[in-house]
Amino acid sequence: MDEQGEVKVKNPWQRPVFIFLTAFIILGIVIMVSISVVQNKPLPQKYKYGIVLDAGSSHTSVYIYEWPAEKENNTGIVRQVHTCDVEGKGISSYYDNPEGAGTSLQDCMVEAKQKIPAHRHEETPVYLGATAGMRLLKMEDEAASERVLASVEHSLKTYPFSYQGARIISGQEEGAFGWITVNYLSENLNKPTGTLGALDLGGASTQITFIPQQNIESDDNSIDFRLYGNDYHLYTHSFLCYGKDQALKLSMGKKLVSTYASDKTNPIELRDPCFHPGYDFTRTVQSVFDTPCMTAVNISPGNISHVGLGNWSQCQQSIRKVFNTSHCAYSKCSFNEVFQPSVDGKFGAFSAFFFVMDFLNLTSDSLENTKLKLAKYCSTPWKKIVENYPQIKQKYLSEYCFSGTYILTLLEDGYNFTSENWKDISFIKKIRDSDAGWTLGYMLNLTNMIPAEAPDTPLMPYGGYVTFMLLFTLFILILLVLAYLYFRKSTRTAQKGII
Repeated sequence: MDEQGEVKVKNPWQRPVFIFLTAFIILGIVIMVSISVVQNKPLPQKYKYGIVLDAGSSHTSVYIYEWPAEKENNTGIVRQVHTCDVEGKGISSYYDNPEGAGTSLQDCMVEAKQKIPAHRHEETPVYLGATAGMRLLKMEDEAASERVLASVEHSLKTYPFSYQGARIISGQEEGAFGWITVNYLSENLNKPTGTLGALDLGGASTQITFIPQQNIESDDNSIDFRLYGNDYHLYTHSFLCYGKDQALKLSMGKKLVSTYASDKTNPIELRDPCFHPGYDFTRTVQSVFDTPCMTAVNISPGNISHVGLGNWSQCQQSIRKVFNTSHCAYSKCSFNEVFQPSVDGKFGAFSAFFFVMDFLNLTSDSLENTKLKLAKYCSTPWKKIVENYPQIKQKYLSEYCFSGTYILTLLEDGYNFTSENWKDISFIKKIRDSDAGWTLGYMLNLTNMIPAEAPDTPLMPYGGYVTFMLLFTLFILILLVLAYLYFRKSTRTAQKGII
């Protein structure tokens, strides 16, 4: 009897060709998934940083800004990420101790080191701009101002940043950079819309800047900028000595001269309608006249008995005396014979404009209501004011009646705002988490000179990526078809072998 031979048929799943095709397909799928993940992962945003120190007349603030390394329309998209207020007074107060000016900046600069990534330190520019306080010191004692700036420079160079200079900026620059700030934050610079005028008030100066609807008749009051591909022709003027602190001295000085002419007793009694009834403070004659904003007067050194009357209308009359509006050589003037076009359009008022009016709760009233509320506030007894605001230092608290009245008089009688366009003034502190002021505008202008970095890019261009994925998908489909055909052929062969 013949033994029937066993027929062994090889499983098609185990054939080398099929294994090779399967491995190729799996590998192709893994490659496609990997490339897709790498191609579509979020790209890390690279940032650059800049530091601007605002060395004002009363204090210094350190602002840290950041912007994407890839710039838009040749201007960095800058935003404020940190602010540090330097302890003590402004650097101009260190005229007799210049080393103290540089030392005062240490704590805030150490904060800056912590806030900015270490790998960006060396390329982060540091700029210090000194404003009206240092302008006054330079007028009074240029050598002292140079020593203060030298101290600041020495201090800033000790930090691992790219020191770019410390200088006294002009009033024109301060006004123009403030205009850039409010319009950048309001997103007006890259849109075909109207711009905001800028009103800035500090302790020693005030600035007004806007795009006028008439020709600028004085070359000293014009400045040009190019930002986001657009050209801007601005009217701007800075009034040195007309910040709220210096204006207070001007006003008090005029009252003192008038009082001393009729009464030379010591102490001189200065009856002041701009201070609350019941206010009584002893100060020195020197404390009023220790400024280059005041001309020399023949008043004996001694004390002043400063007595408040709380009469708002008389206060405004006395403040008007610090503005000279008697002569104008142009078609229109603000005061002190300075050309100024009509104040048309919307305005943003910031710095002390905001802080004073916000404290007095006068940021959204009409001009008429503002006058009524201010008159009521000024007539409030000093004792009651102290009881209502125990957390505020009495020196600052005592001056709000004067400061509020000065702001109203400056805007109405100085800059020629009326009850009709008073509503066009917005008192602002911040816009989109950035402080309104000249420093951001300064930083924006300076970023035009900082080279942009090449952006991080995907693994391949989008078009190339799509083409690659289509071809690779087609390749895998072909392999699948070949594997299927081979598997089918091998299965049929195996079935015939079994039969």
